Amino acid sequence: MLLYASLIPGLFLVCFDAACELAERIAFFAVGANLGTYIVFQFHIFPSDAATLITNWVAAAYVLCVLGGFLADAYWGRFKTILVFLCVYVVGMILLTVGASLSSLRPPPCDIALHPETCLPSSKHDLAFLYAGLYTIALGTGGIKANVSSFGADQFDDNDEKEKKLKSSFFNWFYFAINLGALFAITVLVYIEDQKGFSWGFGIPTVICFLSIVIFLFGIPTYRHKLVSGSALTRFAQVLVASIRQKNAVVPDETMLYEVDDRKSSAILGVRKLRHTDDLKFLDKAAVDMDNHAFRGEVVSPWKLCTVTQVEEFKSIIRILPIWFFTIFISTTFFQISSFFIQQGNTMDRKLSSSFEIPAASLPIFGTINSLILLPLYDYWLVPILRRATGHERGLTALQRIGVGLFVSIFSMVSAALVEVKRRNAAADAGLLDLPSATIPISIFWLAPQYFLAGTSEVFAYVGQLEFFYDEVSDGIRSVSTALFLLSVGVGNWVSVMIVNIIKSATGKTDGWITNNLNRSKLDRFYWVLAALSCVNLLAFMFCASFYKYKKSNRSVFDESQGSTPVHDIL
Repeated sequence: MLLYASLIPGLFLVCFDAACELAERIAFFAVGANLGTYIVFQFHIFPSDAATLITNWVAAAYVLCVLGGFLADAYWGRFKTILVFLCVYVVGMILLTVGASLSSLRPPPCDIALHPETCLPSSKHDLAFLYAGLYTIALGTGGIKANVSSFGADQFDDNDEKEKKLKSSFFNWFYFAINLGALFAITVLVYIEDQKGFSWGFGIPTVICFLSIVIFLFGIPTYRHKLVSGSALTRFAQVLVASIRQKNAVVPDETMLYEVDDRKSSAILGVRKLRHTDDLKFLDKAAVDMDNHAFRGEVVSPWKLCTVTQVEEFKSIIRILPIWFFTIFISTTFFQISSFFIQQGNTMDRKLSSSFEIPAASLPIFGTINSLILLPLYDYWLVPILRRATGHERGLTALQRIGVGLFVSIFSMVSAALVEVKRRNAAADAGLLDLPSATIPISIFWLAPQYFLAGTSEVFAYVGQLEFFYDEVSDGIRSVSTALFLLSVGVGNWVSVMIVNIIKSATGKTDGWITNNLNRSKLDRFYWVLAALSCVNLLAFMFCASFYKYKKSNRSVFDESQGSTPVHDIL
């Protein structure tokens, strides 16, 4: 991003903003990548229970983004919300570091791998302190992630053509910062956790998070801020109530619908006027001034009469919900990177030399490195080519980019299924089928293709979602919309767990597709199921996207040649 700093001041400002997300990702991955090892060996929690704990924690972090987005849009603004939740995050990291440093906050050490019967369970006090640290971090994550990308995008002026074009590059480089943080965490910090202990592994990112607060504060004199617009949920409820109250109203020509007289400003603080659209016509009844109150200059309660902009704001969030629904499943496939992919790798030969072995928690490095390489290539090389081919200023529309990500995710699951067959055959040839903890004579690099494809899928889908959920709503609900996108990640994790439990119940827990002995399992069939479901999801997404109309556009995304038009239409 610094390459653009001399051209666009906004890009320099977002470096301060990106530092927050970089630090947050470093800390989150430093905790999450090795959390299973930490709670199993330090707190004597069974692996199956540990997996549930981790899933719920990750899901909670993304679900809490809704809270962070709501507070920012309604009351605090994005800057204050990020700052407050950065402080919350640091508190959570301090609690976790203290818990890892004081033996009195953990049960006595034992050899849980060989002699689990000798291990004392964690006390309620130990677990309470652990959960306090983890869920304080989850709360901090929710407030930061829901706002940091939107706050960075706010630094670009949509009325300036240069800044408007570079806003798309910001989303690419923002995601680059995320992967850079992940790379540092799953290599350096995971290695430190394995070699020096978790107190060091958690303590270092705690310091980094504190420093990110200082860096973030440096930008105060020059940040661009959006006005808070009040509770979006209240405005949505007002539109519903007003439209139901006036259910018998006849919707006139759109020029007769109620709107404030000001040419640029709307009745919603900080939100520019939005053009009327023809879909969801029932909601237009909320803007029908049946008794001519506005004509007589009377003040009317928004529970009885809403402006066109307020109605269109509600329409925009309803319009993106089908797209949101069909992006949930891609998070279900991404979840395998931190679960079954690592379990596969744990059984394979991870040695790079006679003295160094890749830590199991560092296996996602394959996908992360791919993302770090692909993002600059996409931004500098592929976008200009696609721009000439499609005529779209961003190369691909946001929905097309998401569709590419969904498509590539299918092949990630196909690759995983084929490699799993090879891994299990190698175990059978070596006579290791009944030795699940033994190292199978097959290189860990066989997993590289599925990680590569998963990373490629994430580059397209994640950045496309960031663009889509930011651009397609009004100023007043951008943090909420971004939080909605992040919510899909948490829901996708839960969907993955649900599918796993269904398959376990349907195929059997001891001799089924997914058992405690990975060598006797049929994990490849599970991957084929995910690939098939991904195909169905992609078709449903394409069908839904073909009817989606971008702001100020009446054309389908797949027919659009000039791309999406400016976000706002000022009447």
